[in-house]
Amino acid sequence: MSSESLSTAEAVSAHLSALQSAPGWTAPAAYGLGVATIAGFGDAAKVLDVYFPAPNCGENNGFVALLASILGVGVGPGSTVVSADDLDQALEILSPLLGDGGVHPNALAAAALASAADDENGDEYRSKVVALTVIADLGEPPVDTRDAYLRLHLLSARKVRPHGVNLDGVFGLLNNVVWTDRGPFDPDTFEQARLALRSRGEHVTVLGVDKFPQMVDYVIPAGVRIANGSRVRLGAYLGEGTTVMHEGFVNFNAGTEGPAMVEGRISAGVFVGANTDVGGGASIMGTLSGGGKEVIAVGPQSLLGANSGLGISLGANCVVEAGLYLTAGTRVTLPDGQIVKAAQLSGRDDMLFRRDSVSGAVMMLPQTAEWGGLNADLHAND
Repeated sequence: MSSESLSTAEAVSAHLSALQSAPGWTAPAAYGLGVATIAGFGDAAKVLDVYFPAPNCGENNGFVALLASILGVGVGPGSTVVSADDLDQALEILSPLLGDGGVHPNALAAAALASAADDENGDEYRSKVVALTVIADLGEPPVDTRDAYLRLHLLSARKVRPHGVNLDGVFGLLNNVVWTDRGPFDPDTFEQARLALRSRGEHVTVLGVDKFPQMVDYVIPAGVRIANGSRVRLGAYLGEGTTVMHEGFVNFNAGTEGPAMVEGRISAGVFVGANTDVGGGASIMGTLSGGGKEVIAVGPQSLLGANSGLGISLGANCVVEAGLYLTAGTRVTLPDGQIVKAAQLSGRDDMLFRRDSVSGAVMMLPQTAEWGGLNADLHAND
């Protein structure tokens, strides 16, 4: 259909509906228009990072249907390179809809990324490539680097919660990257790039060498404070009202319901309930290394004291005293004198764990007193 016949918002809406009603159309689970930084060429090319300004999850399917029709591809898993002409054509068709005063994040992304889709961009070490990435089923593992980055964006943008998307194999799909104040570089060619920059009198600061970038360079969720951006990885889920202080850390596929105070470590896979405080230096065990298999959750209105550690799940209104590391195998004395492994108490509500200062025994007592709760002034992050 020509753009001349789509001169009204009603006609455009009807066209988008028709595309989604066409034989063979299946709505994707998620998609995004993203710009990737590419190092190398041909078979040696590697994706260093991908930025998705408007990740979609079960929404805005008219846009992906339109773009797929322009590209002449089906809406299946994987990525398809998009040119500036493709984006301009999509924007021309959508133009009658864009003047309604509403928010159109995908159209805004397309307009901004059109310049990056030109062939003349990048430098001698990197190029920029715009592509449409589609995920057919969030329960299936990612198929490539772009797919992996889209899933991490979905988590940090609060489109899905931790464990709501399959991340199997993500480490193998992400490339190791030199993260700098001038963007990502390939470690294999970074020293050449640094030399070229320094020879021109330009300094480059290396922020880290890792597979995962810091979240704040890609997504900043509403209503959060993050004192040190390097302490929160892309793929972290921070609920509104979450404050991550300078020594707090949140890994990917982990996070908080919000509000929450994070001054300790939330490892991959861990989810922390609302109004919970992870005290300074506290550590919650994850499953990425060390042989741990249990996925740990911390319930609402709980407190992990400073320098405490946790290897079991907690229900609501629980406290672990400062300095106590509670592993699954820790022997715990109950109020009736019975001694059990901490794993047998996993997930229960209203527990206080403390160490007897005389005997050294770890004890579990009913948590009946208020531990004080969060300071509301520290979580009104507007």
